[in-house]
Amino acid sequence: MPHRKELKVKIVDHPLVQHKLTLMRRREESTSKFRQLMREISLLLAYEVTRDLPLSTHEIDTPLAAMEAPVLAGKKLCFVSVLRAGNGLLDGMLDLLPSARVGHVGLYRDPETLVAVEYYYKVPQDIGDRLVIVVDPMLATANSAIAAVQRLKQSGAKRLKFVCLLAAPEGVRAFNGAHPDVELYTAAVDERLDEHGYIVPGLGDAGDRIYGTK
Repeated sequence: MPHRKELKVKIVDHPLVQHKLTLMRRREESTSKFRQLMREISLLLAYEVTRDLPLSTHEIDTPLAAMEAPVLAGKKLCFVSVLRAGNGLLDGMLDLLPSARVGHVGLYRDPETLVAVEYYYKVPQDIGDRLVIVVDPMLATANSAIAAVQRLKQSGAKRLKFVCLLAAPEGVRAFNGAHPDVELYTAAVDERLDEHGYIVPGLGDAGDRIYGTK
């Protein structure tokens, strides 16, 4: 396992992000509270991952004068949710960027091999003209993330970023190896994966905690 400094990942260490993540980790947190925190933290992650969006200017009139004011330049971006847990991050990000296009990649992890199996795929036709931000709360083995990004590249996506809430060092290393051109953002890199491929200490299964299915 490489030293943490060898991992190519941007950790969003804003105090609000870290505080909300701690609340989400707690075993006793209710489904409704967990869902609310996920929406809040996803908005903060979206703020960070879109920090370098290009700007142009547009002439507007304020109540006092005309001015050249900054606006987002070119095509807007596209969020792609890795189902089902990715929708938990997607909701908060759309609060911040409601005009963004949205795609979905349906993947499940084979419990025996841990390999990602695709069951659904739908993205905008002009995805190659947009910045694509792929969202999935947990980067554990990274098999699903790697498969999702590869599928998007096959559809013509050229500019991609990946955002997760939690990552394991093993997952970051695997993702870096498969997609060194894709920037990776997370709120924390935890200690390790357990024998079942879950992040430790982690926060459990994000999908189950969002939707109350366990």
